[in-house]
Amino acid sequence: MRLQRSPALAAVLIIITCVCAFYTTAAINIPLEIEQPPTITAQPPSSLIAFPFDESFPMTCEAKGNPRPEFRWTKNGQEFNHSVDPRLMKEENSGTFVIPNNGNLTEYQGTYRCYASNTLGTAVSQEVEFIVSNEPKFPKETLDPVKVDEGQPFILKCDPPTGIPPLQIYWMTINMQHIQQDERVSVGLNGDLYFSHAVEKDSRTDYCCFASFPRIRTIVQKTAMSVHVKPRARDSSESANAILERRPSLLTPPGVQSEKQLVKGDDLELECIPEGIPTPKVEWVKIGLGLPDGAEVENHGKLLIIPRADQKDSGKYMCKAKNPLGEAVHYFTVTVEEPPEWVSEPQSQLSMIGTDVLIKCSARGTPEPSITWRVNGVPLKDSPAANRRIFDDTIIIRNSKASDSAVYQCEASNRHGSLLSNANIMIRNLPPMILTKDGEGYFAVESRGVTLHCNAFSSPPSTITWSKDDSSESVEGSRFKIHDDGSLEISRAEKSDAGQYTCLAKNTEGSSNIDAMLYVKDATRIVVTPEDQQILKGSEALLSCLAEYDESFSHDFELVWEKDDIEISFNDTVNLRYFVEDSVLHIVNVSHGDQGVYRCVARTPVDQDEASALLMVLDVPDAPENLVLSEHRGRSVKLTWIPGDDHNSSITDFIIEYEENKWEMGKWRELLRVSRNQNSAVLRLHGHVEYRFRVYGVNSVGAGPPSKPTEMYRTPPAAPDKNPENIKIEGHLPHEMDINWEPLLPIEHNGPGLEYKVSYRRQDVEEEWTEHTVKRHSFVVKNTPTFVPYEIKVQAKNNQGWGPEPRIVSGYSGEDSFFWICPQEVTSVPSTAPDDVAVEVMNSSVVKVTWTPVHKDKLRGHLGGYRINWWRLRSLVDSKKRHGDKHMLTFPGDRNHATVPGLTPFSEYSLIVMTFNGRGNGPGSHPINFKTPEGVPEKNPVFRVTDVQRHSISLTWTPPSEPNGILTGYLLEYQLINGTEEVGALQTIDINNPKTSKWVLRDLEPLSKYKLYLRSCTTKGCGPVVSEECTTDLETTSTLVPSLDLSESASTPAPSTPKPHKTKPTRSSIAPLLFNVSLAASSSFANISWISGGEHAEFYIAYKNKREGHWKISEALNTSLTSHTIDGLEPETEYIVRLIPISRVDNYSIFEDVIMTPGLASVHGGISTQGWFIGLMCAIALLTLIVLIACFVNRNKGGKYSVKEKEDLHPDVESQGMNDDTFCEYSDNDEKPLKGSQHSLSREIKAGDSGDSLVDYGDEDAQFNEDGSFIGEYGPRKEKRVSAEIKAPVQTPA
Repeated sequence: MRLQRSPALAAVLIIITCVCAFYTTAAINIPLEIEQPPTITAQPPSSLIAFPFDESFPMTCEAKGNPRPEFRWTKNGQEFNHSVDPRLMKEENSGTFVIPNNGNLTEYQGTYRCYASNTLGTAVSQEVEFIVSNEPKFPKETLDPVKVDEGQPFILKCDPPTGIPPLQIYWMTINMQHIQQDERVSVGLNGDLYFSHAVEKDSRTDYCCFASFPRIRTIVQKTAMSVHVKPRARDSSESANAILERRPSLLTPPGVQSEKQLVKGDDLELECIPEGIPTPKVEWVKIGLGLPDGAEVENHGKLLIIPRADQKDSGKYMCKAKNPLGEAVHYFTVTVEEPPEWVSEPQSQLSMIGTDVLIKCSARGTPEPSITWRVNGVPLKDSPAANRRIFDDTIIIRNSKASDSAVYQCEASNRHGSLLSNANIMIRNLPPMILTKDGEGYFAVESRGVTLHCNAFSSPPSTITWSKDDSSESVEGSRFKIHDDGSLEISRAEKSDAGQYTCLAKNTEGSSNIDAMLYVKDATRIVVTPEDQQILKGSEALLSCLAEYDESFSHDFELVWEKDDIEISFNDTVNLRYFVEDSVLHIVNVSHGDQGVYRCVARTPVDQDEASALLMVLDVPDAPENLVLSEHRGRSVKLTWIPGDDHNSSITDFIIEYEENKWEMGKWRELLRVSRNQNSAVLRLHGHVEYRFRVYGVNSVGAGPPSKPTEMYRTPPAAPDKNPENIKIEGHLPHEMDINWEPLLPIEHNGPGLEYKVSYRRQDVEEEWTEHTVKRHSFVVKNTPTFVPYEIKVQAKNNQGWGPEPRIVSGYSGEDSFFWICPQEVTSVPSTAPDDVAVEVMNSSVVKVTWTPVHKDKLRGHLGGYRINWWRLRSLVDSKKRHGDKHMLTFPGDRNHATVPGLTPFSEYSLIVMTFNGRGNGPGSHPINFKTPEGVPEKNPVFRVTDVQRHSISLTWTPPSEPNGILTGYLLEYQLINGTEEVGALQTIDINNPKTSKWVLRDLEPLSKYKLYLRSCTTKGCGPVVSEECTTDLETTSTLVPSLDLSESASTPAPSTPKPHKTKPTRSSIAPLLFNVSLAASSSFANISWISGGEHAEFYIAYKNKREGHWKISEALNTSLTSHTIDGLEPETEYIVRLIPISRVDNYSIFEDVIMTPGLASVHGGISTQGWFIGLMCAIALLTLIVLIACFVNRNKGGKYSVKEKEDLHPDVESQGMNDDTFCEYSDNDEKPLKGSQHSLSREIKAGDSGDSLVDYGDEDAQFNEDGSFIGEYGPRKEKRVSAEIKAPVQTPA
C-alpha cells in the first residue's frame, strides 16, 4: 500500500503486429509532459435548445495539448469570433463561451463548430445546432359551425402549431371537461378528433383543441368549434338502424397503402380510424409473421405501437376494419433506418520515424453513411502529401517522418445524423520517461498482495525489469509478476519481501530507473467480534470489538463504529447515549431508532478489518390503528383493526376491551382475546348497553398500549341471556331453608325490570313447584321439615321476557339442633365416632388407617369428612414414655381409609379417628396404639478430626440424635484426594460396636489430603453420610480438637470450684489461660464470662438439660473474648455447663457448673405488688362472675337435653370451641366430666393441637385447612446453625 498517491498517468503500450508488412503503429494516451497536438476533452451536444426559462446557454469546448491549444469557432460554416461580442461570456484558457438569455436570442440561432489548434495540429468538435424556440400559438380565426346529418362521419381539425417536441393533444370543453372517447370517437396521431358516425348528443358549441409542449411548459388553446347534428327523419314503419347502417371505410390513412419510415430506437406507431354503422372493429396483422413481442394496441384498437423498433420490425403490416356489412383494409410498408454507428473508429497513434502508419475509419447505418476525411480541420484534398494514400476506408502514410504528425478527422453522416472522431498521429522517437515518482514508499500486509508502480512512456516501447536491494538480478518466483504497464505485483507478501526495489525502463533510445521501498506489516484482525443481539427497549446494549494490529501503528490505529454504513460521531450531541469504553460500544437507554446493523472497523494506514452485528430492539407492540365497526346486527358487531408494529417480537394475542357508560363509566374490561393471525372479530354483546371498544396487542415482552377507542355503539334491550349461578342452599335454623345465589351483573340485565323467579319442591315426594318472584338475590323458605332434600331453580326475567330454562340444583333444609346455655347458639355435630378403626403399617414412616364409616342418621347434617389425630408415645430405643406433639390430617368426603405419612421409625404411636360436619367434629374413636419398624439412622451431628500425625488421623463422633432403630455400628470410609482430578481408591472400615465413638486411621501417606466419610447403621441399613477433610503432617506432632464423648460417666467437679484434671502436655492447652469463670442465668438464656490469661487459644462450651441428657455444643470460641451467651433455655430448668479445650483428651474439661434458670414469675415478680395491678384483677374477676351468673340463668331457661349428656360422654377436642364468635360459652370445666360419665382417651389431645391439614400420602382427597396452612412437621428437619445436639449413650430397650 502506498503512503501517498501521485496523479494517475497510466501508460498503456499495445504493439500492433504486422497487419501489413510495411507499417507499424501503436494506439496510446500520451502524457502532457510530451509535446503533442490538441485533443478535444469536452464539447457541446448535437443540439442545444434555448428554453425561455433558462438563464444562459453554454457552448462548451475544452481541449488539452502541448503547447496549450488555442480556440476558434465557426457558425453556419463561417468564422465566428466570439471574443468580440461583449454580450457573450468567455472563460480564460478555454474555448467555451456562454450565450446569456437576454430576450434576443434569434441572432445566435445556427450551427456551430469548435477548433482547437497548436503548432502540432488542429482538433475539431462535432457540430452543435443552437435552436431558439418561438412561442407556439394557434392562429386567430373564426370557425364556421360543423353541420352533419345524424349517422354521417365527420372530423374536427386541430392543426396544432409547431414547437419543441414532444407534442400532446387534448380535446376538452370550455369547462375543461375531457371529450369522452370510445370506439366511435377518438383522437388521431395528427391531433384531429374523428367521429365514426354522428349522434344527436355530439351537438355542442365548445369543442376545444389544446396543444401541450411540456419541454417549454406551454399549453395553447384553439378557438372553440361548434357542431350541430341534424336528426334524421324516421318513418315509424321502418327501423332507424336499417336506414343508417353502412359498411366500413377508413377516415385515416387515405388509400389502401402507405409507407412509414422511422429511426431505430423510436416507437413505431401505425393508425387506422374507420367509419361505418355499426361502429367497425379494427384488427392488426404483420404480413408473413405475427405481431412482434411487446406490440401494444391502444385507442380502442385503432393504434398499433411497437416500442423501441429495430431492423426486425421492418416489413408489411395490415389493418382491417370490420362490421357486419363488410370490411376495409390498409397496408403499411415499414422501414426502420439507423443513424451512423462506428465500425472502426480512428485511433491516436505514436509511431517511430520511418514506419508506415495506417488510419482506419468505417461506419454503418441506414442509409449507408458517407465518410469525409480532414487533416487539422482542412479537407484532405486541400492538404496533399506525397507519401499519403487512401484505400477505401483507410489512410496509409508510408515511410513516415516527424513532419507527418497531425490531427486527422473522420466524419460519417447520413440523413439521420453524423459522427466525428479526431485521431492524433505522432511520428517521433523518445527515450524512456518514468512518470511514477522516485522513492515512493509502499506498505504491504503479511499474506496479502501489493503492487509497486512503474509508469513509463517511450517510443519505441520500453522493456521493464525489477530488482531488489541493489541486486543486478531481476526478481523471480511465482509470487512476482510484471504487468504490461510496468507495475510489479507481489502476491502473499512475506516479511522477507521488505526492502528497496528498483524499476529499470530501457529501449533503443535510452534507459531510466526509479527506486521504491516496501514495508511488510502484520495484518489488522478483529479477534472479539460483536454479536447479534435482541434487547429490550430502555435497557443498555453492549457490543464488544477487540482488534490486533501491527505495533508500529500504535499511534495511527483507530477503531470506528458505524451504524447502517454511517460512522457514529461520539462528539455529536445527538449521540450522547453512545460511548466506547474498553473496546465496548455502550448504547444507553436503547430506543427503536437504535435498531440496525452496527459495524466495527479496525483501521491502520495499511489495512483494515471489520465485523458487524445486528441489534434488534424488542418492545411491546404498538397500538392497533384504524378500528372500524361494521356488520351491525343488534347485539353483535364486527370490529376490524390494523395491527401495530410488533417490534421484533411476534404478537401472540389481541385483547379487545369494552367500556360502557351506564354502570362503570371509565372502567375498561376485557371482552375477547383473539389469536395473532386475526385482525377482526365478531363481538357478542349484552342488550341495552352503550359500548366503546379498544384493542391492544400482547407479545413476549408484554402488553402494548391500547388503540384509540371506537365510536359509541348502542345495543337494543333483550331478555336475559343467563340465569343466576352459584346457588347455595343452607339450613341455618330448623324448619327453614335459605336460598342464596350470585346475582346477575348490571351489564347482564339486558334491559330494565330485572327480577328472579325462585321455584322449589321436595325431592322425596311428588308435589308441584312452588314459585316466588323476588328482586333481591336470596329467599328463605319457612316451615320446612328438618334436613330433607329439595329441588330448587332460579330464573331471571326483565321487561323483555324470561331468561333461558334454569337448571335444577338440590339441597337440604335446616339440620337438627339443640340449645346450649345461650339460646342463640345452635350446635349439631355428629353423635358417633367411626367404628372398627385399624392400623396397617406400610413401612417405617407410613401407616394405613381403616374404619367403618358413620351412619347417615348419626351425622346430624352434611358429612364434611374424617379427621385423624395421632401423637408419638415414645421411641422404642428409650423405655421412658414421652408424649410428642399432636398432629392431625383432614380427609373430605365419604371414605373408609386414609394414609398417614411422616412418622418417625422405631417408635410407638397412638391414633384416633373422628368425623365432622358443617357444625364441627364428632367424638373420637378409642385410641389405637401401634409401632413403626426400624429405619436407617439420621446423620451424625458431630464428626471431627482430633489428632493428625505423619501417618495417622484420629477421629471422634457422636451417635445420631434419632437412631430410628437399634444401632449396629458405623461405616467409616476414606480416600486420598490430594487436589488432583484422580482420587485414590475408597477404603472401607466396618465398626461393629455401636458404642464406639473414636477411631485412628493408620498407615497413611505423609503430607497428603484425605476425604473421610461416616455413616451410622441399623439392621435396615446405613443412614446419610457426614464427611471431613484432613491433611497429614510432615512431622509427628499433636494437633487435637475436643473429643465430644460427654458421657455421664465423666467426672463432674463441684459447680463452683472446678477440679483440675491431669492432662498430657499439648501445644494448645488453655487451662491456665482462663481465670474467674462465672455464670449468670435468666429464664431463657445464660451468660458465661471469664478473664483471659494473655495467650490466645480456642475452646468449646457444652451444655445440656440435666433431666433429658442431650448435650449441645457451641461453635469454637477464642479466649480473647470475655463472654458468651447461651440462648434457647427453658424457665425453671437445671442445666450442666462445661468448658472444653480444643486440645481436650478423654473427658477433661476446664470448668463445669450446674445452673437453674428462674421462672417467668420471678422475672416479673414486682408487678403483683403494684396497687393498680391488684385493682385491675379485681375488676376482671367481678365482670367474669356477672357473665357466669347470666349464662347460668339462661341455661336453666333452656332446659337440659339428653344429647348434651352424650356429648359429655365423648368430648370432642376440636368442636367444643367451634362458635368462637358468640359471647356465651359452655359453663362447665372441660376437665370435669358430668357425673356418671367416663373419661374418653381422646382427652389426652389438647385443644391447642395442630388443626393443619396435609394432602393424603397417596390419597387425592386430602385437603388444606380453611386458612390455607400446611403442616410442616412432615418436611425434613432443619439443622441448628449454632450448636450441635449430643445425645446421651443409647440404652437398648427391654
